[in-house]
Amino acid sequence: MSRERHILAAFAAAALLAGMVEARAQEPAARGRALLKEYCARCHAIDRLDTSPHRAAPPFRVIGESFDLDRFARQLRRGLASSHPDMPEFHFNADDADAVVAYLRTIQQ
Repeated sequence: MSRERHILAAFAAAALLAGMVEARAQEPAARGRALLKEYCARCHAIDRLDTSPHRAAPPFRVIGESFDLDRFARQLRRGLASSHPDMPEFHFNADDADAVVAYLRTIQQ
């Protein structure tokens, strides 16, 4: 292989590796969004601009105003309940709770 091809192969490998690292960094947030979509989007707005389908359900983009996100993962693991009768109690495992918080950090206003 010529020197130029070695250099091009090295650049291609570096670009591929950089893309993989970036994708891995986004994985928890993407998984967190998927969990919120599955369990919460029926009532709550889970993105930056959408409207909550249930009028009384706050959008998640403002949840940081009510909860300390540094402690929120622990609350999700212990169980999150509401006095609102339509909201079920949720328990997340540690990885899922961390993923949810990773996503919530990306959408806070």
